[in-house]
Amino acid sequence: MASEYINQWIRIEEDGIYLVFGVTKENQLKLFHFSAKPLSEQEEKKLTENETFLREGFQLVQVNFSGYNRPYEKHGNKHIVTAPGYMLTFVDMKDERNETGRVLTFIQKDEETGARVVTIWQFYQGTTTIRMQSEVTNEGTEVQTLEYISSFYYLGIEKEGEMSSDDKMQLTFAHNGWQKEMNFHTYSFPALGLPQTQPTVYQRTSKTIELTNTGNWSTKEYLPMGYLSNEEADTAIYWQIEHNGSWHAEISDQNDHFYLALSGPTEVQSHWFQNLKPGESFTTVPVAVGVSDADFAKAMGQLTKYRRMIRRVNKDDENLPVIFNDYMNCLFGDPTTEKELPLIDAAAEAGCEYYVIDAGWYAPGLWWDSVGEWQESRERFPGGIKEVTDYIRGKGMVPGVWLELEVMGINCEKAKNAPDDWFFIRHGKRVFDRSRYQLDFRNPAVIDHVNEVIDRVVNEYGVGYIKMDYNIEPGIGTELDADSVGAGLLAHERAYLAWLDSVFKKYPDLVIENCSSGGLRIDYALLSRYSIQSTSDQEDYQNYASIAVNAPAGLTPEQAAVWSYPQRNGDEEETIFNMVNAMLLRIHQSGHLAELSPERVALVKEGISYYKEIRSDIKKALPDWPIGLADTRSTFLCSALKTENKAYLAVFRRDKDEEDDRTMVRIPLAHLFEGEKKLSVKLAYPQEAMKENVEYTYEADRKVLAVDFKKKVMARIFEVTAE
Repeated sequence: MASEYINQWIRIEEDGIYLVFGVTKENQLKLFHFSAKPLSEQEEKKLTENETFLREGFQLVQVNFSGYNRPYEKHGNKHIVTAPGYMLTFVDMKDERNETGRVLTFIQKDEETGARVVTIWQFYQGTTTIRMQSEVTNEGTEVQTLEYISSFYYLGIEKEGEMSSDDKMQLTFAHNGWQKEMNFHTYSFPALGLPQTQPTVYQRTSKTIELTNTGNWSTKEYLPMGYLSNEEADTAIYWQIEHNGSWHAEISDQNDHFYLALSGPTEVQSHWFQNLKPGESFTTVPVAVGVSDADFAKAMGQLTKYRRMIRRVNKDDENLPVIFNDYMNCLFGDPTTEKELPLIDAAAEAGCEYYVIDAGWYAPGLWWDSVGEWQESRERFPGGIKEVTDYIRGKGMVPGVWLELEVMGINCEKAKNAPDDWFFIRHGKRVFDRSRYQLDFRNPAVIDHVNEVIDRVVNEYGVGYIKMDYNIEPGIGTELDADSVGAGLLAHERAYLAWLDSVFKKYPDLVIENCSSGGLRIDYALLSRYSIQSTSDQEDYQNYASIAVNAPAGLTPEQAAVWSYPQRNGDEEETIFNMVNAMLLRIHQSGHLAELSPERVALVKEGISYYKEIRSDIKKALPDWPIGLADTRSTFLCSALKTENKAYLAVFRRDKDEEDDRTMVRIPLAHLFEGEKKLSVKLAYPQEAMKENVEYTYEADRKVLAVDFKKKVMARIFEVTAE
């Protein structure tokens, strides 16, 4: 469609993604459309009929330097109408292909500030997902201070359809916290403070919807991802910010439209700015943004495919070995040779393939504030820790140990003797958190220290698995050798990623688990490198079910380690529930297996044996939630992993709501498979034990599975086969 204000239209359809760009008569590049459906002529006309709105909005990138006016419509802290962002002019666009898919490169320039911005959009063939980054270079003659730059910016997220955004727009995201990970909820815009009660009247607000992290625990409050659906148009946008530190996602309004802005650290939210001398550049953190129908499971399926594509190739995510770890509801950081040996025997007998000695192996007694040297404790292990790791290997398992290499305790002798530049510094003093110091991975001496520890545990202790924990939050950053404390934090985090890359280059088969007080760093800067992620430190198996059910939205199933910890005083149904929590993800077995009854041990063994039969499907399956995402108070929960012709269902009943006395749950199955297929259902785990406690019926005409649980706390695995 012609527009008097647009000189050039750029229309792209690739991998089910519809994009529309325009170059205005003032030679500015605008992004008008990013969707799973084409842009209608009516919508296109609306977008380009107001010259003022066109000039002020629809930037591809928002970039803000200090000291420049922002004259247009902006209220509050919104990252819009940035300068030189709104002044950028179009230079060139490249359209190429590589082994991954199509690549679009956009080049923009501002003569006044000297800013040159190169934006790269990498498509991933076979998904509806694009990975994006921008680089800004100071090609001027003066130092420029960068306060903000977006990794993705899109104005007009609500434009499809005729209804008010109040009625059609929904935002789904995950509240995240220690022992409360993956807590997904869906909100309308009005519920989050952005109503559009009179859509015919020009709307303005200073209110923003913000999902933000400041600090080194990247997911201590939210996962860095979201899903935005337009229920009227049946379209959705999903995203993840791939950064292991401070990040910011923002939704608000500008000129009668709503926008989505994604970035790494910012000055307003995270005390970050970067001085760019002439010739210097800064590159944003990567983000992934994709489109789908207004179907959360479909969107997460696309994101799952993408996550598998960007992940480091490794044997752990190919083989999905079963891991025993001695910590949770077991030794709880108090290991000794005497305690480990019977557990090792029991884990091997149950079918575990890795055995991890968790926290405490390096010090007698209380050790929290003295960690940092990571030398074995002969009081705990009189014959040395290698005696135990050799015993583990002798039982056919790969040994592992717990480390927390990014910190040193305040009573660690090495920390006392190390210079201050080993650590985060603010206001001229070392940063404390929970009796620990934060090591600065920009320092070569720190890298030498952590490399020595890795080499020793691998080569001397015979370790093939490291649980890499991280239990502090050092805050906004470090002032040492940085323009801002946030810039110091970002440089440290990028140095940490580079160090991880070097470790995996040296030890490609070493399995390193990403743990941060459970799931407080579930981000794909780290998970594109680590093969496995601790999902939680949750100690209650009923509460863990909510986390386990929702986990495949936050990360791939084969990376999501879930504890199974049968209790000493539990019963058979409790054991089954614990196993079902983990069996569609990665089994992190724990609990006092050597002290369980033979009947309960048999249930653990059966669960692990069945897991080994299906894990070749888990690594390629896509997630689904047939009765919706889990809520912490839900009585019934259900998650599914599906391949082309098979689905595995984990179904739970919990004692969470005194007013909910239902025993039966009805689970729709038709949507799990494409086309009209005949379905069959069987109880897969446990096959024989406790059958009297559950009845199930498959209603073939409706394609509904009805499960009737006879006890208040139960769980089962079902298989659904399509023919």
